[in-house]
Amino acid sequence: VQLVESGGGWVQPGGSLRLSCAASGFTVSTSAISWARQAPGKGLEWVSSISSTGLTSYIDSVRGRFTVSRDNAKNTVYLQMNSLKTEDTAVYNCIGPHSVRGQGTQVTVSS
Repeated sequence: VQLVESGGGWVQPGGSLRLSCAASGFTVSTSAISWARQAPGKGLEWVSSISSTGLTSYIDSVRGRFTVSRDNAKNTVYLQMNSLKTEDTAVYNCIGPHSVRGQGTQVTVSS
């Protein structure tokens, strides 16, 4: 089981990024996948999840700005992040079955 995140980078406040979480060793369409983030000096914070049935959930601070989705054909889960704020700066991880995590991707929001 492996997860590989990509798509992070630097963006100005108000900008957008799309993170990808490519899975191998299991099928995302039958698994719950979560996104979590860790800002400098802080603990890991759950951000969003998509269940095996496609039900999505979000932390209040990103609801309406972030959208989690998946492409079953590509076995990949995405996190579309719009209207980014400086407080969204963090390393973002996707988390799969048995709490497997990828290596993370850095998102930096600054002017």
